[in-house]
Amino acid sequence: MTAEINCQTGESEKNISSQTNETPPAVFAKVITVFAVGFSLFQLCAVWGAITPIVLRSIHLGAILVLAFLLHPLGGKKTGGKFTPLFVVDIVLVLASFFCCFYIVYYLNEIYSRQGDWITMDIVVGVMAVLLVLEACRRLIGWFMSIICAFFLLYAFIGPYMPYLFSHKGYSVERIATTLFLTTEGIFGVPLGVAATFVFIFVLFGAFLEVSGAGNFYINFAYALTGRFTGGPAKTSVVASGFMGSVSGSAVANVVATGSFTIPMMKKVGYRPHMAGAIESAASTGGQLMPPIMGAGAFLMAEFTETSYLTIIKIAIVPAFLYYMTVLLFVHFEAKKSGIKGQPKEKLPKLFTVLKEGIHFILPIVALVIALVNNVSPMMAGFVAVVSVYMASFLHKRSRMGFKQTIRALERGAKNAVMVSTACAAAGIIVGIVTLTGQGLNFSSLVLQLSNNIEIIAILLIGLASLVLGMGLPVTASYIVLATLAGPALLEMGVPLLVAHMIVFWYSQAANVTPPVCLASFAGAGVAGASPMKTAFSSCKMAVGLYIVPIIMAYRPILGNGPWWEVVQAMITCAAGLLAFSSALDRYLFRRATMLETILLVFAAICLFWPEMKIAGFIIPAYISDIIGAITLTGVLFMQKRYPTLSATH
Repeated sequence: MTAEINCQTGESEKNISSQTNETPPAVFAKVITVFAVGFSLFQLCAVWGAITPIVLRSIHLGAILVLAFLLHPLGGKKTGGKFTPLFVVDIVLVLASFFCCFYIVYYLNEIYSRQGDWITMDIVVGVMAVLLVLEACRRLIGWFMSIICAFFLLYAFIGPYMPYLFSHKGYSVERIATTLFLTTEGIFGVPLGVAATFVFIFVLFGAFLEVSGAGNFYINFAYALTGRFTGGPAKTSVVASGFMGSVSGSAVANVVATGSFTIPMMKKVGYRPHMAGAIESAASTGGQLMPPIMGAGAFLMAEFTETSYLTIIKIAIVPAFLYYMTVLLFVHFEAKKSGIKGQPKEKLPKLFTVLKEGIHFILPIVALVIALVNNVSPMMAGFVAVVSVYMASFLHKRSRMGFKQTIRALERGAKNAVMVSTACAAAGIIVGIVTLTGQGLNFSSLVLQLSNNIEIIAILLIGLASLVLGMGLPVTASYIVLATLAGPALLEMGVPLLVAHMIVFWYSQAANVTPPVCLASFAGAGVAGASPMKTAFSSCKMAVGLYIVPIIMAYRPILGNGPWWEVVQAMITCAAGLLAFSSALDRYLFRRATMLETILLVFAAICLFWPEMKIAGFIIPAYISDIIGAITLTGVLFMQKRYPTLSATH
């Protein structure tokens, strides 16, 4: 067991090193450590302090930018850890980051008093802050996200010259810079607010789990239970995330809470970092769709529809099951493609030994769950979790966290948070422009007009509108706006009230895992030490049920809105359709699918999803297309089993 812990610690150190792939001058190493530890301690104290949101977020951003420029210097590995002239630029950027933070904190009252009557320094500092965020984003995430942010900034200028549907009056540098930097509608908006509160605390929780050895216990415990199954640890994490998300009601909090130990567990058995983060993100997003809690939006739905919450829970069960089935299918396919096989029993950790040496680390998870169930805020629940890990470490002599281990955990937590917070700050630029130009609400209205009263087009456009709204609004707020704007349109088209609201509720979750602003994916990437955009696109694929199931709701009685035999038929055929579509999207079933098999799988999925249709006065029952789809899917299953050596190139 000791060897396993040492090995895991070595892997963790390597992961941290790989995340910080540039080498800062050695003279600053201790400075970085002191700064990172101080930053973590400040965040812990912020749980208890009544700090103004914009002040907390500005201090958080300033610290994140400082760490970003020091840990990822311009010279990169070429510096060899030595001081170079290029590093002078980084020092200038560090000082500029300090100044931007200081400006908000020191002049906050003056900034509030001159709202709309900005001085030149407000504009200069605002422009400086936007450029600093873009540069930090380029260094840590890459050019893709930076270019998207730059495009939105350009869009704010050229609105008057855009086509009618996307035009706006256009905004000056003063308006853009001050909106993005001096309000909570831009850089300091919801994304960074999420990162500066419970995301950081739970990332710190993960660091304490790792350094104390608790992470090893969870990994080895799950590995002992599931290691003999194909992709077992990842499947376990999907189920665990579903249960935890159902209780917490927050996708991002779920990612960083459960991902602290499920993501390292998946990486250990062979999942690539971005895939581990994507699996956790997709699974955690589904938590808000899974009864009994389902997030605040479900309670609002009960109020909007004047329906009992118990009814909402009942109709939500089947769609949630279909969603998690789809995620589990992708997990299985990824395990098969990557050759992640079950391990022989003799190679797995002994369950009794694992429990004997680490069962005391169950206490932090118990404390976390109790805190969440009792409606403690996610930030306070994270604080409880961190303290619980530290205290639990003293219950066994081999896991006690001394001064050095505590410092290492605090430092590691701050470093691990740099990437996700930078991504959230960059996302705030997009959020600010969407809010400033008013395109969020305008777009929602316009897409409904474009549907021309065709139900399927309206549903697809509502999904598109949810992504735009999701950039600037929390999930619950996105649901409220969509329910207000899109709900009546669906009702006029004949969609039942509960079905219309459930469609809107599902689509309001999509922004969590859909690029470019996908906080759950960014949080998963931060915990996994992976590329945020690679994680985002992978989680988008794994959460494909989030886009398909709402369409099925409109045409099939999977919400229980029909005779029991039709409900059962819809459940079975939709599950088979999702199997076919997931296999086609991943081009894998029992082996890699050929092009012909992929086409047949898509055809089978369409048939299995197809509703009852009226053509030329004749009604074609749904079971006709179901039979055709089932026969086609069975044929592909037979081909895959009968010819196991065919490759995807055929």
